[in-house]
Amino acid sequence: MTSTQQLPSVDDVRTALADVHDPEIKKPITDLGMVKDVTVAEDGVVTVEIYLTVAGCPLKATITKETTEAVEKVAGVRGVKVELDVMSDEQRTELRKSLRGDASEPVIPFAQPGSMTRVYCVASGKGGVGKSSVTVNLAAAMAERGLSVGVVDADIYGHSIPRMLGAREKPTKVETMIMPPQAHGVKVISIGMFTPGNAPVMWRGPMLHRALQQFLADVFWGDLDILLLDLPPGTGDIAISVAQLIPNAEILVVTTPQQAAAEVAERAGAIALQTRQRVAGVIENMSYLETPDGARMEVFGSGGGQQVADSLTKSVGAPVPLIGQVPLDPKLREQGDEGTPIVLSDPDAPASKVLREAASTLSVRARGLAGKMLNMTPAGR
Repeated sequence: MTSTQQLPSVDDVRTALADVHDPEIKKPITDLGMVKDVTVAEDGVVTVEIYLTVAGCPLKATITKETTEAVEKVAGVRGVKVELDVMSDEQRTELRKSLRGDASEPVIPFAQPGSMTRVYCVASGKGGVGKSSVTVNLAAAMAERGLSVGVVDADIYGHSIPRMLGAREKPTKVETMIMPPQAHGVKVISIGMFTPGNAPVMWRGPMLHRALQQFLADVFWGDLDILLLDLPPGTGDIAISVAQLIPNAEILVVTTPQQAAAEVAERAGAIALQTRQRVAGVIENMSYLETPDGARMEVFGSGGGQQVADSLTKSVGAPVPLIGQVPLDPKLREQGDEGTPIVLSDPDAPASKVLREAASTLSVRARGLAGKMLNMTPAGR
């Protein structure tokens, strides 16, 4: 180093490190107590010691890379060394308290009065209508719009969200707090991340309720704009538990065009009458197949989505719109198997355009009490 070149200060380096965010928590590593030490050698080489939350942190390579890149930008730095250490139990406790508070029992943030997260329960009357495909594509499209999005795979028996979203990492546990993995900018949690291989889950109602409660309370979601829950088909235990745990959640019904599916889907939406939840709308999947000559072939009939929307509008006494009619597209299935939602891999495909428009509608919908069933009685006359 020449005599005219000034060494960077430790303060300069720490200021640069404030731009490095933990990939899971999405907060500066300087605020999380993850910077153990910073030293500047006489030759301009900076050594940064970083605390990882756990020894097997799956994103340590990302933290190392982003730390190196941030410090390299500081004037006078001639090299960067990143050394990794692991937090002690006491440090993890302090981290958990700083993120979740000191409550003995974790609370569900989305159920709190001041929560600004819009929660959508993606429901269907029967299986095989593409509910999970709709969920992952809505999530990916919303995240692409710059929103902070999370997905709970609440279909405990038939979990498929991790594969369809391409989420291959396992959750990281910090004390009792679970850090969800991310894929395509979407945070996701599923029982499939905790079971070996393709082992089946054989649980009854109380265990299902507890699992869902943990997904909502023990997982550190951060400040989400949107939370999507992929519900199992029908109106069973999980649908009831969601209504109890997140009473402000809204129902998004997915159906296919045929009348038989529509009738069953109406039941899934009509659960709002008992749970006092709002029905956000209906999405009709597999609406038609576009032939090479541009014609539309209605493989499964027509009108089911509108029938469900009209029926629910009468049942709940508030407008329930048909938000979109998604055409049949082999790529929708193929991209789900590959873990890249079609809205990202082929944004100009007809199915992508409908799903992206639906995501836009659900993202910008004004919040308020319109359409919500309020548990109120008239004042005495």
